[in-house]
Amino acid sequence: MVYDGILLALVIGFLRGGSLKGFADIKFKMGWVFPALLLFQLFIFSLQNKISWIGEISSFSFMAVYVIGLTFLWINRHHSHFKFIFFGVLLNFIVMLLNGGRMPVSYEAALLLDPYYLETTKDSLYAKHALMNDSTILSFLGDIIPLKAPYPREQIISIGDVIMNIGAFLSIQSIMVQKKKSINPETVI
Repeated sequence: MVYDGILLALVIGFLRGGSLKGFADIKFKMGWVFPALLLFQLFIFSLQNKISWIGEISSFSFMAVYVIGLTFLWINRHHSHFKFIFFGVLLNFIVMLLNGGRMPVSYEAALLLDPYYLETTKDSLYAKHALMNDSTILSFLGDIIPLKAPYPREQIISIGDVIMNIGAFLSIQSIMVQKKKSINPETVI
């Protein structure tokens, strides 16, 4: 859902007369971290069901990604709305950490989507997720919100995802649609 939120924010930013120019001015501390984490996650995600040892360490790997990502967000919290993003990611991290490194997924929410989603979750084909059960801790922070038609992609999201996407949306809007500084006519000579 993060990618959906970013795409929506960009489209709305353009519709509001914004541009991408503001992105060139952004200075991140440890700016290389985000792209590196994204590539690492794609690597783990694509190989976790093909190479057994990668599947065995995937929950640890995802937890490490969260710790590094949270660190990146914290040291860059001065950027507009990054505190929202940090809080959403933190909620997802907490529920995953307390549940063995996997994001708990509501069985009831999964039933509302394509049966393939439920089967892959049951079979642990998406090792970042696990179906909720009686021992799930803080299940209300797990993936409990189903998104289906008219939403373009069926998926289940968490409260943390919603908060994170609100932060990303607001941040992108503030970058793309910057307020013009007004000039006081009395100061012009």
